[in-house]
Amino acid sequence: MGSNKTMSKGGGVIASPCAQLRATYHDCFNRWYSEKFSKGQWDKEECIAEWDKYRACLEQYLEDKHLRHALLEADSSPYFVKDGAGSSNSVNT
Repeated sequence: MGSNKTMSKGGGVIASPCAQLRATYHDCFNRWYSEKFSKGQWDKEECIAEWDKYRACLEQYLEDKHLRHALLEADSSPYFVKDGAGSSNSVNT
């Protein structure tokens, strides 16, 4: 897994505003994958709340940086699947 920190222009390391939500989502996903998915349990309801919080943070961050178009392009990608509840889930998660 990658780092939750990015380099600032001055060379110092700063934490991403969504780093904790990302870590929480990845921990949930990794636990689900190893404890359930790899054993044949396909519950799609796992980690949705964590994903939605992380995605909302990313949306706000990108909006603040005027980069939301990048997220909109990801939504229209053939690798992105929308579930019936209106929540988006990446196929490559």
